[in-house]
Amino acid sequence: MSTLSRATVAELAEHLENAELQAFDVEKITNKYPDMDWEDAYDIQWEIRARKEKRGTKVAGLKMGLTSYAKMKQMGVDTPIYAFLADYFSVPDGGSIETDELIHPKIEAEIAIITNKELAGPGCTVAHVLAATECVVPAVEIIDSRYENFRFDLKSVIADNASSSRFVTGGNPRRVEDVDMKTLGVVMEINGEVVATGAGASVLGNPAASVAMLANMLAERGETIPAGTFIMTGGITAAVAVKAGDSVCVRYQDIGSVSFTFK
Repeated sequence: MSTLSRATVAELAEHLENAELQAFDVEKITNKYPDMDWEDAYDIQWEIRARKEKRGTKVAGLKMGLTSYAKMKQMGVDTPIYAFLADYFSVPDGGSIETDELIHPKIEAEIAIITNKELAGPGCTVAHVLAATECVVPAVEIIDSRYENFRFDLKSVIADNASSSRFVTGGNPRRVEDVDMKTLGVVMEINGEVVATGAGASVLGNPAASVAMLANMLAERGETIPAGTFIMTGGITAAVAVKAGDSVCVRYQDIGSVSFTFK
């Protein structure tokens, strides 16, 4: 049951979206609304999505967050979360990101998929996901919490669209049967120096399990994952802070690399 009124949900959505669009930080919203629940948090996120869509922004995909055990430990939480990706978040491979449009960006390497069939919960499994996957794509997410010092609790971060801000895809997308997402290795470099490594299995044992969980979570709101959806499955590596002037290259076993710079 939601505890916040529709008016409060709308007000908080506007507050958090303004912080994202104008790149200023705010205190976590649970300070003022300690009794808000999970449903309230997702109501605020869906309201931010509705605000963007009303202005003509398209949803470019979905993402799961806090799916690696490293990430859950880093954030002190035990449940993954989901969010949406807006079209203007997308940066081309080799492109540059305007650092002054962000507050305190961090990067994480991810495995993304594109679906070719609808996925619906409850009861969605890894097998359903693999049968509905068109291709596997390397992706790097740039997360940027709107909260001061990147400090938040799970409800606040869900409301803030799970810190979504930018993402870069590239490499050589491969058919799902040609890739073992569990053992797929990743090496992240900043300015030529290796800062993180990992393998797909750090995402809930298999990135496809993350997508199944997404379908099952969306089912609680009567939503499904349509065919043709781009989904980032969650960080393989812990999030690494970046600054203007940094040059990033992430290499993925068998599916190429993704690189970009911070201006």
